[in-house]
Amino acid sequence: MPDIPLWLYPIAFLAVLGPLVFVHEYGHYIVGRWCGVKADTFSIGFGRKILGWTDKRGTEWKIGWLPLGGYVQFAGDRDAVSQPDADWQQLPAEQKSHTFPAQPVWKRALIVLAGPVTNFLFAIAIFAALYMTYGIPQTPPVIGAVEVQSAAQQAGLRVGDRIVAINGQSMDIFDDIPRAVAYDLGKPADLVIDRGGERLDITLRPRMISETDQFGNKGERAVIGIRSGAPVYTAVGPVTALQTGAAQTWGIVRLTGNILGQFVTGQRSVKEMGGPIKIAKQSGEMATLGIGMLIFFVAFISINLGFINLLPLPMLDGGHLLFYAYEAIRRRPAPPQAQEWAFRFGFVAIVTLMLVVTFNDLGSIGVWDGIARLIG
Repeated sequence: MPDIPLWLYPIAFLAVLGPLVFVHEYGHYIVGRWCGVKADTFSIGFGRKILGWTDKRGTEWKIGWLPLGGYVQFAGDRDAVSQPDADWQQLPAEQKSHTFPAQPVWKRALIVLAGPVTNFLFAIAIFAALYMTYGIPQTPPVIGAVEVQSAAQQAGLRVGDRIVAINGQSMDIFDDIPRAVAYDLGKPADLVIDRGGERLDITLRPRMISETDQFGNKGERAVIGIRSGAPVYTAVGPVTALQTGAAQTWGIVRLTGNILGQFVTGQRSVKEMGGPIKIAKQSGEMATLGIGMLIFFVAFISINLGFINLLPLPMLDGGHLLFYAYEAIRRRPAPPQAQEWAFRFGFVAIVTLMLVVTFNDLGSIGVWDGIARLIG
């Protein structure tokens, strides 16, 4: 395993998460400005202020000591999760018109939605820049080799077969093939094959394999046991790069949704969930592989940050959007007591999730094994 200096992990973690939190919160902030809402505080990190200043619009910009997120507190907000201040309606008319609660529901929804959307747009821009730099992978989905005793060999796949689709999803390049099966827990896959102009429908069951990467991280994925031919990369312009970046982003969103569904339904163990410590560990590992891999990792985490924030949990952006949808349909806000209990539930749910992922993270870096050895 590579010998990674300990100082690299926090630096890489801040280099990954810091810009993503800023991008997310800036999405809220800039759309809020466009909608005429005053921002009182723009914070990167939580807790005691390390550094801060106030701009000419009266917005306090600050950096907190706990770099695990951030927030924009608009005028009329009681706290960082945008619960209305009880006194906002008593403000003079001019000040009141620039508060967040005074805005029509569509403006509030737009401001809240802007954070996750900005994360997705940021990822698309990163992918587009990488594609313009390195080219777009265009290796055709044609089998270059079939591994012995693999699911592909048992299903009768041959060198030269072109995989047209898997489970109804078109395979445009070879990289689409592992993405279509790797995280589907080895469920049977329906393949459409083009063999010399003849269409074949084949069903096979990918095999789950356990593997350890160069950093000692263990994982499982499903494989069908094929390899591609020589890799092909094509130089592209900005428009094609952006289109491909958008498609890549959507593919990761779909994959994230599928994996979340597996956690919810119990098909995948919660032990596989990771949190900030795991992100810090992976950030340091990606940094040792080069700037290109680290930038790709930033895009991946940006997509996950946007996706998670859209979950319909109170305290998250998705929870706010759920309340705004109720308000738009019923023509009145949800009862204050219902909102209060929902936010309490959301707080408990998020704290519980953080405890679970932190427990898993500590296990992934050997803390529990070390304690067990000391006790034993």
